[in-house]
Amino acid sequence: MAKRSSLSIRIVEGKNLPAKDINGSSDPYCIVKVDNEPIIRTATVWKTLCPFWGEEYQVHLPPTFHAVAFYVLDEDALSRDDVIGKVCFTRDTLASLPKGFTGWAHLTEVDPDEEVQGEIHLRLEVVPGTPARRLRCSVLEARDLAPKDRNGASDPFVRVHYNGRTQETSVVKKSCYPRWNETFEFELEEGAAEALCIEAWDWDLVSRNDFLGKVVVNVQRLYAAQQEEGWFRLQPDQSKSQRGGGSLGSLQLEVRLRDEVVLPSRCYQPLVQLLCQEVKLGTQGPGQLIPIIEETTSTDRRQEVATNLLKLFLGQGLAKDFLDLLFQLELGRTSEANTLFRSNSLASKSMESFLKVAGMRYLHGVLGPIIDRVFEEKKYVELDPSKVEVKDVGCSGLHRPQTEAEVLEQSAQTLRAHLGALLSALCRSVRACPAVIRATFRQLFRRVRERFPSAQYENVPFIAVTSFLCLRFFSPAIMSPKLFHLRERHADARTSRTLLLLAKAVQNVGNMDTPVSRAKEAWMEPLQPTVRQGVAQLKDFITKLVDIEEKEELDLQRTLSLQAPPVKEGTLFIHRTKGKGPLTSSSFKKLHFSLTTEALSFAKTPSSKSTLIKLANIRAAEKVEEKSFSSSHVMQVIYTDEAGRPQTAYLQCKCVNELNQWLSALRKVSVNNSGLLGTYHPGVFRGDKWSCCHQKDKTGRGCDKTRSRVTLQEWNDPLDHDLEAQLVYRHLLGVEAVLREKHQELSGDTEADAVPAGSGEAPTDPLGQLLQVLQDLREAHSASPPGPPPSEPSRLLELQT
Repeated sequence: MAKRSSLSIRIVEGKNLPAKDINGSSDPYCIVKVDNEPIIRTATVWKTLCPFWGEEYQVHLPPTFHAVAFYVLDEDALSRDDVIGKVCFTRDTLASLPKGFTGWAHLTEVDPDEEVQGEIHLRLEVVPGTPARRLRCSVLEARDLAPKDRNGASDPFVRVHYNGRTQETSVVKKSCYPRWNETFEFELEEGAAEALCIEAWDWDLVSRNDFLGKVVVNVQRLYAAQQEEGWFRLQPDQSKSQRGGGSLGSLQLEVRLRDEVVLPSRCYQPLVQLLCQEVKLGTQGPGQLIPIIEETTSTDRRQEVATNLLKLFLGQGLAKDFLDLLFQLELGRTSEANTLFRSNSLASKSMESFLKVAGMRYLHGVLGPIIDRVFEEKKYVELDPSKVEVKDVGCSGLHRPQTEAEVLEQSAQTLRAHLGALLSALCRSVRACPAVIRATFRQLFRRVRERFPSAQYENVPFIAVTSFLCLRFFSPAIMSPKLFHLRERHADARTSRTLLLLAKAVQNVGNMDTPVSRAKEAWMEPLQPTVRQGVAQLKDFITKLVDIEEKEELDLQRTLSLQAPPVKEGTLFIHRTKGKGPLTSSSFKKLHFSLTTEALSFAKTPSSKSTLIKLANIRAAEKVEEKSFSSSHVMQVIYTDEAGRPQTAYLQCKCVNELNQWLSALRKVSVNNSGLLGTYHPGVFRGDKWSCCHQKDKTGRGCDKTRSRVTLQEWNDPLDHDLEAQLVYRHLLGVEAVLREKHQELSGDTEADAVPAGSGEAPTDPLGQLLQVLQDLREAHSASPPGPPPSEPSRLLELQT
């Protein structure tokens, strides 16, 4: 049994942000931090006070995290980025909102005294003394303190206050992981209500000291405990009154915390087997559990439930059968061909999820080069005469301004070229399309042709395929390439317009150039020759795509399984620890990295002979302190070589997102390794000591805890069968009352297979069996022994401030 926490995050948009640039605008982006650790950076939206991001993320976390904060900043090319404001949610706040937070949140000012992080290790004792007992406070060490100085570190010391007296530790220079091991004593007065206050500060020579956080201890509780030792989380100084100020704008967010207790696999087997049996029986089955699940799922939960079911059946090798069943159910209730798969049904939502899970690599292969070309050319493209701006396209010839007709003609030529290149790439991609997607489209094509067999519906099977492939997969990716990981940044206004027009053209081709689609926007007429040609190309492509037999499908799947694609690959800079010289950013070497389920390899080029770090030898993948290499985007892979000696490879990424994506991928593929480290050094061993904590023992225990459970969910993540089964169970448990009513209704109508309550007989109908499985799982959760206490800082003696 394991407890897992995850955050579903959608950063929608901002409004009424203050202008930070001289032009009266801003270039805003968001940074998401969990317990002050940056994990996500959105794209920058240029020159706007009302940015739209529309970015979604899912973050897996240890259940002991405390808060998630959203910072809005203004990007500056020549100076440090300006902080606009932040929105913060504590874990307790999110836990109290079962449906999560959805809506607008006002940005608040970022107060340096509230931006604290880290923990401090204390030993507190009440000891005998003359004439009165004494309070002994040992300040041992701290970890992950906020870096307050320009060198990426701090010069921390601690002040201990009690009963009007203050004592201080020594200053530890240039460290966010200081060790003091100093002890202070105070006289205790019987019945005294004053608290013990321990404050951490960053020492500065010429300016005021910076506050790093504090711990307030209830001395009366310490009387009862006599002794307490542990890590205490540093808290902000909330004694100051909130400062006033002008409006900083608002942020529209969707944030949801989910805590799941995942049972052993055997507990979910009855549920999985029951659902799989229903899918295998298809529409011939007696229970029709899938239709009942769809009927009892609200519209706002349909996408989530569809994704969970799809992943569950994908893990069982039944995704095609599950989708085929949904196709049949949808066709059975559809009377008009032009409304087929146009609603947000379970079939439509499941196919969307299926294409993203199984077809994202295929999408990148087809669309990637075309999208890159659009971004690189940055041409002004416009077909709508009412929106043409001649001034944006400059001059041609002998400084003669272009006419509107010339702009429209050049725009049409550009779009025809892009559309033609896309269709050509698509037509060449039949063999590159995953076999499971081809087989699923084959089933869809056949089912639709069986449902609408007459000649007047000749195009309907093709449109059914394109309604998913073009309208729900390719077109959204063209309009928002960043959301499909095709680009790292959002497009500017000019490129966005080109992408929108290209997506419209693709939709017209996908609709088989119907008169209705042509009539909507008559100014798209210049593209009609290419669209008509594209319809013929697309029909030929679909004919070949669905022409796959069972044997070929199995052969392709077998081939792909033997040639498993990399989990992640790309260019990074590496520094491997050798010698005693200084470590600087210039000592990094640019190499191509590839991570598979067996090893992390790197070489000069993808085709060069590579060096391997075996996956089984990886012990940790963690971030490196900014001061170590004057960069905040460096990570370390700690592993053992063939002789069992510990080694470290330092890898530099280009941005915080790339850093967290690589860390996440490495942690997920090595999660089951034996010998994973619980602590590590976030610095480097320079000279004769660690730069982080100044320890001189190179192989000693690390000064910070590892974060192996902090990962980002990606489209190519391996399936987690137990988690998907738990999520399906959680949804069914939420609609259990409705399922029982449905069961009573069906039992009353048929009187067959009905089981009297409390009869002790096992139900024989599928819905009754499902209800029994839900009851068994609920009892299994109740009977599960509680897990080990979470590894988090002690709060026993802290005052609530």
